[in-house]
Amino acid sequence: MPTIACRAARAVHRGVAPVLAVAALSTVTSTPIAAEPYRTASITVSDAWARETAPAQKAGGGFMIIDNAGNRADRLLSAASGVADKVELHTVSMDGGVMRMRPVAGGIAIPARGKVELRPGSFHIMFMGLKAPLRRGETVPVTLRFARAGTVTARLAVQPIGAMGPDGGHHGHH
Repeated sequence: MPTIACRAARAVHRGVAPVLAVAALSTVTSTPIAAEPYRTASITVSDAWARETAPAQKAGGGFMIIDNAGNRADRLLSAASGVADKVELHTVSMDGGVMRMRPVAGGIAIPARGKVELRPGSFHIMFMGLKAPLRRGETVPVTLRFARAGTVTARLAVQPIGAMGPDGGHHGHH
């Protein structure tokens, strides 16, 4: 026969488990845009954003500025997020007059005391197998893994379809 403490623990567990399950599945939140940068000792991630996707779209892009204040170069090795089956590091290049997007082998170098901008038409992260559309006004959590700095979790503010910058505008970089 279970004790009162055991019954109470089971009741708490039954009540908490659904809440935790919902929290785990709620990888996209509709909180306001996070303007604060995300940091480790040497790496700062700022202006993190993603583009809104169409309802049936299964892939989407993520962008940000990565600053390295350290005296040694670092490398962004991978990214992960619960909103997609996988997240890849991509770049865009011209091949015979055709713009092509490709995964980046070996990661993205972040120079010592320098920065790299992940932006449309250049380096970016690619959400593959989106579990739900990315919607304007929501934020998407992404964990970035660096060779030296370890991991940084940033929230990407979802901007309208066609946005070219973190403010949703079209201030593209050429």
